[in-house]
Amino acid sequence: MSNGTLFGKLWNRHLILTNPEGLDLIHVDRSLLTDLSGTVGLEEMEEDGRKVANPALHAAMPDHVIPTGREDTPQQAKLRERFVRNLDRLSVQQGIRHFGRGSGRQGIVHVVGLEQGFTLPGATLVCGDSHTSTHGAVGALAWGIGSTEVKHVLATQTLWMKRPKTARVWLDGSLKRGVFSKDLILWLIGELGADFGREHAVEFAGPAIDALSIEARASLCNLGVEMGARFALIAPDEKTFAYHRGRPYVPDGELWESALEDWRTLHSDVTAIFDKEVRLDVSDVTPQITWGVSPEHVTGRGGAVPAEGAESGALDYMGLCAGQSLIGLPVDYVFIGSCANSRIEDLRIAADIVRGQQVAGGVTAWVVPGSEAVKQLAEAEGLADIFIAAGFEWREPGCSMCNAVNGDLVAPGKRAVSTSNRNFVGRQGPNARTHLASPATAALCALAGEIRIAEPEAAICPAG
Repeated sequence: MSNGTLFGKLWNRHLILTNPEGLDLIHVDRSLLTDLSGTVGLEEMEEDGRKVANPALHAAMPDHVIPTGREDTPQQAKLRERFVRNLDRLSVQQGIRHFGRGSGRQGIVHVVGLEQGFTLPGATLVCGDSHTSTHGAVGALAWGIGSTEVKHVLATQTLWMKRPKTARVWLDGSLKRGVFSKDLILWLIGELGADFGREHAVEFAGPAIDALSIEARASLCNLGVEMGARFALIAPDEKTFAYHRGRPYVPDGELWESALEDWRTLHSDVTAIFDKEVRLDVSDVTPQITWGVSPEHVTGRGGAVPAEGAESGALDYMGLCAGQSLIGLPVDYVFIGSCANSRIEDLRIAADIVRGQQVAGGVTAWVVPGSEAVKQLAEAEGLADIFIAAGFEWREPGCSMCNAVNGDLVAPGKRAVSTSNRNFVGRQGPNARTHLASPATAALCALAGEIRIAEPEAAICPAG
């Protein structure tokens, strides 16, 4: 039964059968292949002598391992030799579309999938990466899988899945100007906890969600997994359809009209029954920044570590004390990028703040566009020039400093303000200290050379 929820409707559409153990066999409409899990899956297919069941339903691109600087380190060269080149070779061999560096379409899978229209409302989409929930921003049923499951999808275009419970987070009110969807999702994780969505598919809805742009929704759904949800989704609306129209892999002509007719039915019923539901008002949300080693270790106005209840291990790792204010804490690195915040809207927001300013002395500041398409557009709009003039390094598209597997690292013991999605121990490098924030807050910190949090304005920010 769907119980009238959007998740239930999409799950049932793709349900092939249920086995005696209660697992559902789900058809997978699309898959994205990275240069880590995707390469491993394709290598295993080659070892087994298998052919991909339906090559047209997959897209491959290097993002995790590929360097974003101009020169390879020995470690990067070794990784590139296996993972990047094998992804290229095996994609061509299997007839899978491949967006390589220089194609104009390469980038982070969770940026490219949306901007190319490969991700469609109502479709199931998987990738060997936990932040695949990003694609739920357009009403797709998207989730991250392991490398073994990547191989299974390549071979059969299906997956055995346990049906999760459903949850809805209904958000009333409006975000103030200067408060963005990254602030919103960090605030939600802080309010609801990192386990709120465990074993649930979480739908975000309400007036505050309706007001967000598609790219802002993508940032929100990207961190849905950080509240424990394998699935995060938002019902498609007219903004979604306007975003998709004319993109390379979106139906056109009569097929577009047929798709629109179907997509407009994709929403939870008024009488939908969720396993759990919360309703919150976002009107007083302020810019957020994390203090610890989980996205739920977050603070807003005042920027202080909790006086009570803060985990001692997290405080020790971050070099902080209970009750300490983060404001004024020296910053060594600022990273604007990742699948959470490297889209053109993110770069416009950051550029507006740094325009005519200078990065503080001693701060290493990077901007890493999420895709070649984003990079080209940002350069055409003059955003790259703004960043470069301010002292930021303008780099090539990729995951970069988010995952510490490509040579882009925060030095041991150094403090970074990052627009990425995880501040786990060692995430950005051994003993790196990471504070998650929005592109606006990150840009402000780069200029100040220390942690700063701007006060939001009373006016509403329609894009969120």
